[in-house]
Amino acid sequence: MATFIILGNYTAQGIAAIKESPARLDAAREGLGALGVTIKDFFLTMGQYDIVAVVEAPDAATAAKGLMVLGMAGNVGTVTMAALTESEFRKVVAELP
Repeated sequence: MATFIILGNYTAQGIAAIKESPARLDAAREGLGALGVTIKDFFLTMGQYDIVAVVEAPDAATAAKGLMVLGMAGNVGTVTMAALTESEFRKVVAELP
């Protein structure tokens, strides 16, 4: 599984209905799960981004599809980074010439 870090900001629509956000998170877990994407960790943050999530997906295309579905709801905008786990990092470094 590939790991992705999702940085998100609430849109005006999303913040106006912030009390519905926990239910939207539950729905996102379910909907993304049906696509093969798992939300491993979710954080409400303060600073440049409102939300940080760690997700796993079989590949980048599946993750992109899930993020597009989330974006279509209009409650959050995202920035996504592909990430390597610590064990993947160690393997990459061990294979360096």
